[in-house]
Amino acid sequence: MTMKRALSSPSSLLFHLLITPLFLCQANRVPVTMPPSESETLFTIMESMSSDQQWRHSHPNPCAPGSSWPGIECKTGPDHLPHVSRLDFGSAPNPSCKSSASFPHLIFSLPFLQSVFFFNCFTHFPTTIVFPIKLLPNSSLQQLSLRSNPSLSGQIPPRISSLKSLQILTLSQNRLTGGIPPAIFSLKSLVHLDLSYNKLTGKIPLQLGNLNNLVGLDLSYNTLTGTIPPTISQLGLLQKLDLSSNSLVGGIPEGVEKLRSLSFMALSNNKLKGAFPKGISKLQSLQYFIMDNNPMFIPLPVDLGFLPKLQELQLENSGYSGVIPESYTKLMNLSSLSLANNRLTGEIPSGFGSLPHVFHLNISRNLLIGVVPFDSSFLRRLGKNLDLSGNRGLCLNPEDEFSVVKTGVDVCGKNVTGGGGPRPLPSRKKSQASPCRCYGSCFFSNALFQFALFLGLHHRLVL
Repeated sequence: MTMKRALSSPSSLLFHLLITPLFLCQANRVPVTMPPSESETLFTIMESMSSDQQWRHSHPNPCAPGSSWPGIECKTGPDHLPHVSRLDFGSAPNPSCKSSASFPHLIFSLPFLQSVFFFNCFTHFPTTIVFPIKLLPNSSLQQLSLRSNPSLSGQIPPRISSLKSLQILTLSQNRLTGGIPPAIFSLKSLVHLDLSYNKLTGKIPLQLGNLNNLVGLDLSYNTLTGTIPPTISQLGLLQKLDLSSNSLVGGIPEGVEKLRSLSFMALSNNKLKGAFPKGISKLQSLQYFIMDNNPMFIPLPVDLGFLPKLQELQLENSGYSGVIPESYTKLMNLSSLSLANNRLTGEIPSGFGSLPHVFHLNISRNLLIGVVPFDSSFLRRLGKNLDLSGNRGLCLNPEDEFSVVKTGVDVCGKNVTGGGGPRPLPSRKKSQASPCRCYGSCFFSNALFQFALFLGLHHRLVL
């Protein structure tokens, strides 16, 4: 009761109003020195990785304002002390890596480290990913990125599964060997997994389906075998799937239609074959479908024409037969189509000329016939990005004044090899164009169009 009266007096109230900000300032004042054990670990890592500076002398207090070096970030921990939260090596302006650098397992001993990046660091002496004997019980590491390290070899250690907070794991463009350890798929927090451009072998583990939060999966450019696991249908949040340039067999698994968020799918350069799953048309978010160089040997799937957001479709060199489905002319967002080096027959659907966004069309080296149904405006717009060569039954309407070389077909009725003048066009009704042959040699050109996409997956974490 006495205390209440004291606090309610004007003088006491004024005292508290004046003194409280002073206490708040003292409470918010953060020491600029990290714990000695952590700073010693950090300097040991820096001395083993980089010879750019004498780190102990040039930056004795690396988390102090104005004293930190490029490539390091610090955050205040719950103990109100500064701690290393991010380390970058190898790409300017970050510290460069010396030729004798090897993988520093001490990074896993930094208790508040959230992100670590090694780009083009391990280039001379062989090194492997190793873990310390004693790991921190609760690692805070969210992103581990090891890219473009030609001397980083060996297997992916199963102990990587102890990094329970890991959201982004990038081990791309190294020389890692062996199989993908199933233990990786116990990392339930993973959002992005990139193991591309290595020498990984074996099958894709069925445990892949455990990664319920996965948005991006890239296992391309390895030597993976077996089939695409059916458990991939459990990755309901997946937006990017790249399994290209492996030795995968079988077909696209049933249940893939459950990947309703998928916008990019690349399966090219494998040994896939067989019919497409019935539900493929349910991938309504799909924008890029890259599946060339597979021994499919089936008719072109009509259902691919019912993907309204599709922008790029590549089905080259896969033994597709039959006619080009009319449904493909309904892909109003299509910008690139490649059906080259297959066994397609019949005429080119005239609707392709009405697609507003097409800038690349390659249907060369097939068995197509008839008059090319594109007007001169369309031909000029595509220019060198149009390849019709290698279809001996195709020819251009003489009324379309356009360079024959650029399209790869001759003008209808022209006889290049006979020594005489151009052959007359076959008689036809004005309302119906009959097929005519392309006489002589056809220009051969294959403009291979490569997709370059960067899917902005968690820009706050991915470089």
